[in-house]
Amino acid sequence: MKIASVAEVKAHLSSYLKASSAGPVVVTRNGTAVAVLLGVTDDDELERLLLGHSRKLAAILDAADRRIEAGAGIEHDEFWQQVKSASRGREKNGNRKKRRSKG
Repeated sequence: MKIASVAEVKAHLSSYLKASSAGPVVVTRNGTAVAVLLGVTDDDELERLLLGHSRKLAAILDAADRRIEAGAGIEHDEFWQQVKSASRGREKNGNRKKRRSKG
């Protein structure tokens, strides 16, 4: 892990981006950490990283946990049956021809 000031990172951004592929680079301002540069190897990793910091997703998961704790959840098999059913519905809708927009 590297640690660098904002001024250093601004002056040598390419170098710090390259370094982030080997490990996190902590960016500091007046000695206090303010950001982290993380190297990303593919789109899946980027998506996981972004979702891991999503307040909206965290709220959805918290609400789901509360429903499950209250006994309002569904069984594992029923969940996957609903997922498969929804997937089939999307596949059917995806096969429709798209309408051309006017404009």
